[in-house]
Amino acid sequence: MTEPILRKFDFDTVFDDAGGVAQASTRPKRIYPLEEVEVIRAEAYAEGERAAMARVEAQQAQALSHVAQACQAALPRLAEVAHAHRIGSAELSLACGQAIADAALDAFPRVPLQAALDALAREIESAPRLLVTVSADLAEGLEPMLAEAAHAIGFAGQIQVRSDPGMAPAAFALDFGDGAARFDPAAAAQRVAEALQAALASEGLHAEPLIPGGDA
Repeated sequence: MTEPILRKFDFDTVFDDAGGVAQASTRPKRIYPLEEVEVIRAEAYAEGERAAMARVEAQQAQALSHVAQACQAALPRLAEVAHAHRIGSAELSLACGQAIADAALDAFPRVPLQAALDALAREIESAPRLLVTVSADLAEGLEPMLAEAAHAIGFAGQIQVRSDPGMAPAAFALDFGDGAARFDPAAAAQRVAEALQAALASEGLHAEPLIPGGDA
C-alpha cells in the first residue's frame, strides 16, 4: 500500500526577523469573461435600483402620513374659518340689501302701502271703513292714491287718513274693522337679521361644503 505524500505546510507570506516581508506568494488572478461581467453589473444595478426605490417609497409613505396628519389637524380650524366666512358673507349681503331697501323706500315710500292694499283687497272690499295711519310726510297728498287704490279693489267704504309723527317715512298701519295690517321697515329688517342669525347659529360648523363633493 502506497502511503499518501504529505505536503509540507507553507505560508503565503513569510516575514523576516525585522518584520519585513521576506517572501510573498503571488495569488493567481481570475479573469472574468465580458458576458459574466455584464451579468454581474446588471445584477448590481438592479439591486441598487430596488434598494433606492424602496427608500423612495418609504419616504413617500412617511411624507403622505405627515400630510394626512396635518390635514386632519387643520380640518377643525378650516371648518371654523368657513363658518366665519359664511357669517361675514351673510352679514355683508344683509347690509347691502338693507342699503338698497332704504334707498328704494326713500324714492318710493308709498309702494309698500299700495302693495298691502292690493294683497288685502278681498279683506278690505267689504269693510265699511278703512283707517290708514302713516307718517306726517307720507300723509301729504295720500288721499288721491288711496281713492284710486280703493276703486281698483272695489272698496266703497269710508277712508280715513291719520298721521303719526313717530312712524318711519314708509311705515303704515291699516285698520279695516275685522282685520289690521302694519308695516315698519326697521322692525322688518330686524326680523330678517334675527332669522339669519338663528339660521347661521343652528347651522354651526355642519354646513354644506364650500367645494361641492368635498368635506365641510
